[in-house]
Amino acid sequence: MAKKRRPQTTAASSRPQLSDGEIPVVGAREPCPCGSGRRYKACHGRAAQSAATELVRRPFEGLPGECDWVALRELVPAGTAELTLKDGLPEGVPSVTLATVLPMAWPALRRDNGAVLLGLQNDTATGDISRDLAAVLSRALTVEPGTPVEGVAGAVDGPRLQDLLDTGAPFEPVVHSGFEFWIEEAESATGEVAASLERANAAALPTVRLTGVDSAYWCETPEKNHLRWVMPQDEDRLLDALARLHAAGTSTLGEGTRLVGSFRAHGLLVPVWDLPSSMGAEDCEKPAAAFAERLQDALAKTGPLTAEERGARGGLTNRQVTLS
Repeated sequence: MAKKRRPQTTAASSRPQLSDGEIPVVGAREPCPCGSGRRYKACHGRAAQSAATELVRRPFEGLPGECDWVALRELVPAGTAELTLKDGLPEGVPSVTLATVLPMAWPALRRDNGAVLLGLQNDTATGDISRDLAAVLSRALTVEPGTPVEGVAGAVDGPRLQDLLDTGAPFEPVVHSGFEFWIEEAESATGEVAASLERANAAALPTVRLTGVDSAYWCETPEKNHLRWVMPQDEDRLLDALARLHAAGTSTLGEGTRLVGSFRAHGLLVPVWDLPSSMGAEDCEKPAAAFAERLQDALAKTGPLTAEERGARGGLTNRQVTLS
């Protein structure tokens, strides 16, 4: 039997036609202020929830160092970067530092001296990482010193990191060998604090950011080393260029290395190379710089791919790399 339609009441037919932006915030189980007679969560609240959870494909777009934001979020175990606020630091806040991860997976922390640490590698409440991080940062700037900050969902119309940070300031990540940056005067740590640091450090893969090219990160694993390089170019154009190089046999970084594929992270493509265990980060510098030049030449080509290049592109596209 077909479900009966709810009859239209006089109140429903004469209710004001309000846009989503005009609906005031009410409880999920309260009547929707649009006058429909339904609960807010089943009416305009549904649209608000949909807007809040819509995935933002490139949450760090527009920030300086977008590729390094992605790398700190996805690749780097222990890293920090100083952040510059658009309106300057509030009174009592000497600095704001982005950190890959914080103790107890706290979203943010206000140190005893008032400094703020903002954790990047956390689950977020909505599909817009930038908005959620901005909400956490805003709260961290106002809590009492010595206080960890819980996660909070950014309001649909709330600020994003792009609104709070000075986008003209440089973004200079620092990769650490361990998590000593968690603690002031970490060298003096003893007891359980020292033991916790030791456990955290033991779980982190050794990682180094190359200096000669942008957003390329070497890491060491038990079986082989890797280079993971976050690239900002349009994905189709970049895959075409990588395919041209791969078909020509010039996609490697030297003897014993191999471009094994790529993965997507926050709207950007991250090509990955396998490296011999003997190849350290310093050994990658010159080959990576030479590859960057070859890549620029390949990106400049606009003609159709050859059959061999199309095959190489298909191979690279089908090889999905997972993070270790």
